[in-house]
Amino acid sequence: MKNIAIYPGTFDPITLGHIDLIERAARMFDCVIVAIAANPKKQPLFSMNERVELATQVLRQHANVKISGFENLLTDFAREQSANIILRGLRAVSDFDYEFQLAGMNRHLEPEIESLFLMPSENYMFLSSSFVREIASLGGDVSQFVPEAVVAALEKKYR
Repeated sequence: MKNIAIYPGTFDPITLGHIDLIERAARMFDCVIVAIAANPKKQPLFSMNERVELATQVLRQHANVKISGFENLLTDFAREQSANIILRGLRAVSDFDYEFQLAGMNRHLEPEIESLFLMPSENYMFLSSSFVREIASLGGDVSQFVPEAVVAALEKKYR
């Protein structure tokens, strides 16, 4: 049986913290699917297509990493992709409550899919897409938090 992990999120934009988790997961699983949620309730800065394109650009060197947008229920998407693992990142204790509840709900909806959690590397524990967007919107330098392609995309959005 292949271990196919889905790493879901809004990725608005993808950060070096996300990439750290994806690269580590790519060493552990046969395939990692970066599942970019449409998530219109969050009112993302980048469209789903833009987020998929940015992730594709910065992750293209990883043969076992695939990028896909999705608009349906995560467990349904995971089933469609034949995934058996939902991968989530935990940065701080504050993430745990929400992730714990989400994992329980996902297990209830699809008992065959396991939820696994990875902690980011220490240099990325504080990093979030919302911090990156805020810094970029105020003209700050985000080059230490995101790949060059994302820096360029943010500059274009906030010009």
